[in-house]
Amino acid sequence: MVKHSLSHRKSLVSPNRIHVFVFVGFLATLVVGYRLFRLTYIDHVVYAQSAQRQQVAPSARLLGRGSVFVFDLSGGEKKLVATNSVTELDTERLYPKGTFAAHVLGFVGYNEHDRVGQYGVEGFYDSVLRASASNQKNIGSDVVLTIDPNIQAYSEATLQALLKKWSSPRGSIIVQEPTTGAILAMTSSPSFDPNQYGQFAFDDYVNPIVQEQFEPGSSFKPVTMAAALDSGSITPTTTYDDTGAVTIGTYTIKNFNEKTNGLQTMRQVLEKSLNTGTIFAQRRTGNDAFLNYIVAFGFGQKTGVDLAGEVPGTISNLYQGRAINFATASFGQGIAVTPLQLVSAYSAIANGGRLMKPYVVREIVHADGSSTMTKPSILGAPISEKTSTQLRSMLVDVVEKGFDKARIKGYDVAGKTGTAQIPNREGGYLEDEQFIHNFVGFAPAYAPRFVILIKMDKPKGITFASDSLSPVFGDLASFILRYLKVPPTRQ
Repeated sequence: MVKHSLSHRKSLVSPNRIHVFVFVGFLATLVVGYRLFRLTYIDHVVYAQSAQRQQVAPSARLLGRGSVFVFDLSGGEKKLVATNSVTELDTERLYPKGTFAAHVLGFVGYNEHDRVGQYGVEGFYDSVLRASASNQKNIGSDVVLTIDPNIQAYSEATLQALLKKWSSPRGSIIVQEPTTGAILAMTSSPSFDPNQYGQFAFDDYVNPIVQEQFEPGSSFKPVTMAAALDSGSITPTTTYDDTGAVTIGTYTIKNFNEKTNGLQTMRQVLEKSLNTGTIFAQRRTGNDAFLNYIVAFGFGQKTGVDLAGEVPGTISNLYQGRAINFATASFGQGIAVTPLQLVSAYSAIANGGRLMKPYVVREIVHADGSSTMTKPSILGAPISEKTSTQLRSMLVDVVEKGFDKARIKGYDVAGKTGTAQIPNREGGYLEDEQFIHNFVGFAPAYAPRFVILIKMDKPKGITFASDSLSPVFGDLASFILRYLKVPPTRQ
């Protein structure tokens, strides 16, 4: 009976239905087989790496890593520039504005099995942004930068136009608030996209403003003059006889244009950028005192800025005691500074003699909703307020009588250019008219809201920074004055 029944049931199933079942089963086998093949061979590496990161270092998944914001001064609001993006396989770091402020931000990369912040704020504040295992919510802190998105964007566009105009391979712009030390803009080129950092050269990650040094040239002369004024060695009206050259041992140093100017005041020394005049002021100050002032201004040491990888610059040859080294240092040659050190020194001149610690993080917003605001910090007072006032007046004359393209109608503007030689590996300098141009200035001169440094390497077709950078400074400073709604200071 049982066998008969089974036989009867089989006879009730048509051959077509059998073929359908076989075909469906075959398809299912193909799908499963393909899926297994893809998991085993095609996606194995991706899934294995993701799983390993999650098992070995859960923080590597970036779950809970804090976001980064810039602060819009015009609207008093935060704008997102770095956050997490959840994908099917992992959590990635996303930078919505691409290359915007890349050197300030840095990126999140790999360190063996872990995900860590590298360069910039991502590197310096990695432990703050990273989600903590001890935190019940497993959420890192958010970071709000001092960078203003509008000043930053204008600075980036200005730099790109400048480099293109003069076929320059490299350049930087930094804008600092002198009364606090806060950095309002910081940009350099070449740059990179932190979303695709693996497609760029390692050199592109380096932030030249804090991680590279250069000989500043004549833009260092105000520091020499500050030391001479503050020590009482000279006054703005002290005179000397400019014969066009100074001989020190076997060396002869001339003015940049090799001209003789006769009787000159210290005010005229800055106006005409006379090498012989700054040597005179340095000699009046004395080697030991001059060196002490340079150190007090922060040169030869790190500023302490909250960015990864800062270098200290080099003033080591001044410790050798050679007269020629002090003479060349007086006009910014034979010593090396970072752009951040130089702009901070000018900020001290603009800020009544107070040297402020530069910083890029305005606020840290913790996981519990509380926040910590960065308090401006005074690193020292290299010069007195009286010296600051005297020197600001002299630097206003420099712009009024020397760099008319940097003038801004209705405002007192202070500044100084530098056209510096570039050292080579043999201990000399590059030839073929290869220079570094830089301009540092601030406005309004007697109630400064910002200090700007512009630097451009090896421009072609132009010799002096007074011609290449003065109009660029004037345009950028005019924009910032309008943007901050700073009222005019003169008729």
